[in-house]
Amino acid sequence: MTKTITALSKDNGTRSTIKESVADILEHELDAIIHDWMTLVEKQKDLMLIPLSYEDRTGHLPKLLRDVIARLRLDSGTKAPLSIAATRHAALRRKQGYSVAMVVEESRLLQVSIFTTLHKNTNQLDYGKLLPDVVTIADEVDAQLKQQMLHYMETNAIGIKPSLNP
Repeated sequence: MTKTITALSKDNGTRSTIKESVADILEHELDAIIHDWMTLVEKQKDLMLIPLSYEDRTGHLPKLLRDVIARLRLDSGTKAPLSIAATRHAALRRKQGYSVAMVVEESRLLQVSIFTTLHKNTNQLDYGKLLPDVVTIADEVDAQLKQQMLHYMETNAIGIKPSLNP
């Protein structure tokens, strides 16, 4: 894990800084990302039509975000595992009465929250890896969304009706 360290160089006395990886920033900003996501969700009238507690609305996010962080830490070219958390989230949202569009909107807001967090931490970022990591984040969040939608279609195909009782 890379940490931000400021040290005096022995050669010329100037300060040098070791930058943090995107994964490290997301990991230590996890709670802030979730809080920012919730703030965005609360502004979406269609999402707020379903009354949920803070925990019921955000409880899936730590697992989904940890899957994103794990994906960022994979060696280049390594195939990412499917997110079990994404399938569980789809099942939960279906039971809670969410539409497909609502799940897509939550996913979009998650990306906005992640990228906003990175923007807030630009002075700590390793810019050499930033763009590839942004692509990885977008790909992982979209892959999670695809998994969620596949679960929706499977449950629709076999006729499972959503239930408001968990």
